[in-house]
Amino acid sequence: MVFLIQNTQNRDTGAIQIKLDELIRSVEGAHNALLDLEELDDKELERIRANYEKLAALAREALRKGKKDTETHEVAENV
Repeated sequence: MVFLIQNTQNRDTGAIQIKLDELIRSVEGAHNALLDLEELDDKELERIRANYEKLAALAREALRKGKKDTETHEVAENV
C-alpha cells in the first residue's frame, strides 16, 4: 500500500514539475535556466534562492516607500 501511495505521489509530483516548467518556458522574460531546478544540488538551489530573496526584499522596501512592486527586475546573478 505504501508503495502504491509513493508511486502515485511521485507521478503527481513529476506532472506538476512538467507543468511548472511549461509555464516558465512560455512566459516572456522568464529565466529558462529555472527549468528542471529539482535536478540541481543544494548549493546551487541556495544560491538561486538567495537571489530571489534579495528581489523580494527590494519589492517589500518599495512597497514601504509607497512605490509599486510589480516591476520586473533581473536576477542579481545569472540563474
